[in-house]
Amino acid sequence: EAGAQTCLGVVGRNAELGVTWVHSYVSEDKRKTFCVYDAPSPEAIRKAAERSELPVEKITKVAVLDPYFYR
Repeated sequence: EAGAQTCLGVVGRNAELGVTWVHSYVSEDKRKTFCVYDAPSPEAIRKAAERSELPVEKITKVAVLDPYFYR
């Protein structure tokens, strides 16, 4: 239950800045995570992470690549 409460707190703080946590990937050795967010700007992601005391090493803007990408 503590983990769920922690996640709800992070989601709530993110929402205040328009940041949505989509999902995360964890490396096999569990030393790194790669998180996917939808946000208005990299600054919003950094601020949301700071509020939740989460580290941010790098932010890379990406686009969805699917069968309809080139239409």
